Amino acid sequence: MSFWTRRKAIDTITAGHADSHQLKKTLSWPHLMALGVGAIVGTGIYTLTGIGAGLAGPGVILSFLIAGAVCACAALCYAELSTMMPAAGSAYTYSYAAMGEPVAWFVGWSLILEYTLVCAAVAVGWSAHAHGLFKAMGFPDALLAGPHAGGLINLPAVIISMAVAGLLALGTRESAVVNMFLVAVKIAALVVFVVLCLPAFDASHFTPFMPNGFSAAPGPDGVKIGVMAAASLIFFAFYGFDAVSTAAEETKNPKRDLTIGIVGSMAVCTAIYMIVAAVSIGASRAEVFSKSEAPLVFILESLQHPKIAQLVALAAVIALPTVILAFMYGQSRIFFVMARDGLLPRALSRVNAKTGTPVMMTLLTGALSAVLSGLLSLKDIAELANAGTLWAFIAVGASVIVLRLREPNRPRVFSTPIWQVVAPAGILGCLYLFISLPVKTQVYFFYAHLIGAAIYLAYGVRKSVLAQAEKASKGA
Repeated sequence: MSFWTRRKAIDTITAGHADSHQLKKTLSWPHLMALGVGAIVGTGIYTLTGIGAGLAGPGVILSFLIAGAVCACAALCYAELSTMMPAAGSAYTYSYAAMGEPVAWFVGWSLILEYTLVCAAVAVGWSAHAHGLFKAMGFPDALLAGPHAGGLINLPAVIISMAVAGLLALGTRESAVVNMFLVAVKIAALVVFVVLCLPAFDASHFTPFMPNGFSAAPGPDGVKIGVMAAASLIFFAFYGFDAVSTAAEETKNPKRDLTIGIVGSMAVCTAIYMIVAAVSIGASRAEVFSKSEAPLVFILESLQHPKIAQLVALAAVIALPTVILAFMYGQSRIFFVMARDGLLPRALSRVNAKTGTPVMMTLLTGALSAVLSGLLSLKDIAELANAGTLWAFIAVGASVIVLRLREPNRPRVFSTPIWQVVAPAGILGCLYLFISLPVKTQVYFFYAHLIGAAIYLAYGVRKSVLAQAEKASKGA
């Protein structure tokens, strides 16, 4: 059998593994909902709202709607596949069963790119909110910003990356309980923001609605602007529900809880984003607050609520790490399952007997995030993370179509409604968003996957579990 046609059987995927490579089942649907909400409501609402408004003006609300619609299609596909294959690995695992090993590697590499960069981007966003606190503690400016901003290293971003990695290494349930508390703090802060901004709502701030047009077109400085340009960036703010699917193997009742966690968290967060974005524009003109790295705090200060603004900033400092936690959790599980499949060294898939977590992979993920967040800007990180996510979502939509055609009679606990429309719509939407990304981002994405292809051809194609099984069968 050629490596092009290697596929994992679904029944094999859902079978158990040796204890040293098997994750413990400790999560239920409240943990999954909190994981999803914690991942989705974060940097996007606290920081990217301003960047998106700078690209699209008031039309950023439409950008949120478009990005949310594409993610909704992907979320429905994820819900079907995760309940059919309740195992770690998310889109990587689904692609392995539907389209084979080379595609699965490409998707897994995209997920590694996505999750690592998301962790780094949120760490940078967290650092922007915690800047004053570290400044008061005596940290010099050179240690509070990366080289792109004239500093040496963004030390707060490095610190929070490693702190979250340490929490995750302690245990899945323990970190999930902390996450639920922090998500509650974050939602409470957003409710306060909305309540205080509503009295200052001015409908005239929504005119002109699309000052930079709809499609992604180069602006005066060559940077793409418009509603779709903002949507391709804001897309970063919506995903996170896919991190829920990486928890499938650690879920007590995956057939019920995964659907609630994925679809429920997506629905809740879409409503939150639309409300906060509309209130922000109503309270302050988009061209004004878009210049701030902490737009919600800026708006509250401009409305003469300085103390509440600082409390919201404090809530962001406390709660933004929930996003890092969710994606770092997902990243470590992607690394883990790829190592378990032999595409990365198998030793990396060992689970700590006491905590039930892949400690080595978790700490490695934290270290990668720390390096990137310490040196790069939020915008560059977010755009490159989006590229990896878009291709993972395309693979999930394609996996639904392939398995529906190849195995139409296989039991499906959750079925994607009108899959003939939803799955292709998700694929086409993701392709359009990818095209709307900056050309530089697309080029970097291509180079990153050339490196990934080289690693697969040099190691994974010979060392994967399926390759070893083929070799053993030929020897027999």
